[in-house]
Amino acid sequence: MSSKYQRVATTLLCAALVSVALACPDNSLLPPADGKLALGTWGGDNAGVIATDSLTHLHIGCTFGNMPGNILLDGAGRFAVDGDYMLRAYPVQVGPSVPARFVGEVRGKILTISVTVNDTIEKKVVALGPAILTFGREPQNLPCPICLVPVSLPR
Repeated sequence: MSSKYQRVATTLLCAALVSVALACPDNSLLPPADGKLALGTWGGDNAGVIATDSLTHLHIGCTFGNMPGNILLDGAGRFAVDGDYMLRAYPVQVGPSVPARFVGEVRGKILTISVTVNDTIEKKVVALGPAILTFGREPQNLPCPICLVPVSLPR
């Protein structure tokens, strides 16, 4: 094969590979390989998660809650865990924490999470979310502050 044809063939092959790379989904849509929620900060609009090996702390709006650390994901990147939630957290934290159920799904660097809170104070169920968060992004939650480190809730 002449060098002219080799260059044309190489150019066509490179163009085909670029097209395939752009058309195929990348691994960022897959759950993490270790089967756990990635530790660190997950940020979104009006929401944030701080995940550590001992505690996972979630803010949605002016509320926040805690669930266990090292959250295990199923094969599809989903989880459902129990925890505690503080519905009246800002501007002054009022009341004890109440039971909550955290349900989420991780697809690469994107976490979608919802919380169902059993408000035992007002005798009703409160649904929060879904919140969409990106791993490594700073949470944006004005006017309510977001904790820089997870905090324990009063019981």
